[in-house]
Amino acid sequence: MLAWLTDPFASPIVQRALAELLILALACGPLGVWVLLYRDAYAAESLSHGMLPGLVVAALAGAPLLLGAAGGVLVAAAGIALVARDQRLGADVGVAVCVSALLGLGGMLALSPASPPRLQELLFGNLLGVSGGDLAVAGALAGAVALALAAGHRSLALVGFDRRSAPSLGTAPLRCELALLVVLAVTTIAAVQGLGNLLLVALIIAPAAAALSLARRLAAALALSVALAALAGTAGLIVSYHLEVAAGASVALSAVALALLAVTGGRLIHPAAT
Repeated sequence: MLAWLTDPFASPIVQRALAELLILALACGPLGVWVLLYRDAYAAESLSHGMLPGLVVAALAGAPLLLGAAGGVLVAAAGIALVARDQRLGADVGVAVCVSALLGLGGMLALSPASPPRLQELLFGNLLGVSGGDLAVAGALAGAVALALAAGHRSLALVGFDRRSAPSLGTAPLRCELALLVVLAVTTIAAVQGLGNLLLVALIIAPAAAALSLARRLAAALALSVALAALAGTAGLIVSYHLEVAAGASVALSAVALALLAVTGGRLIHPAAT
């Protein structure tokens, strides 16, 4: 049994993939908790899907995917903000329209004759192709996200739990929401190299949902979300190795499976909360 668990990590390729996932867990876990508390899960999915045109353009131009991801996120965020200004549509409709258009544009570019041969990596990532440079970039971005969340913890908590009283305590709700979206964008850029634009949301949302189902205190939920994200990453790599399936998809499915188990267990542990 022990060999079954440890054999996958004998390879340097899998070791780098594990390091990437552990780094991302430090940012994705706590961020996901705040995203769910602020009810921004749709925004998280929208930003990740809306960056597809930027990724395809970067691949076609031979530029680093990190630049394409950053450009794609900026265009998606600007488009969402612009469309959402129309009060006749509303924010949710504006996001849906903008993201659908960007996702369609990305698909059209991807299906062009000049599309990159490894398009699948843009959609589902390439965990087993992570390099030392990728780890350094992910570490820098994830570290910045973790520091930003730690520095803004008090303000985020005030707005998240008592939005009406937050202004009287010196915290502007709109500023906190915008800051959280910026942090979400940075995390999305950090995770896209390994998980692609379709799967990275799972590592942000699923461990956080599991942590909030099991923990009753915010501090415990934040810490538990990191542990569960790391566990999902480790389990996903083990499953990928033994079943010979895609690593990114295995990590995403492991995260979702943990969330389902946690939600079920949370109802048994805290029946009064259901």
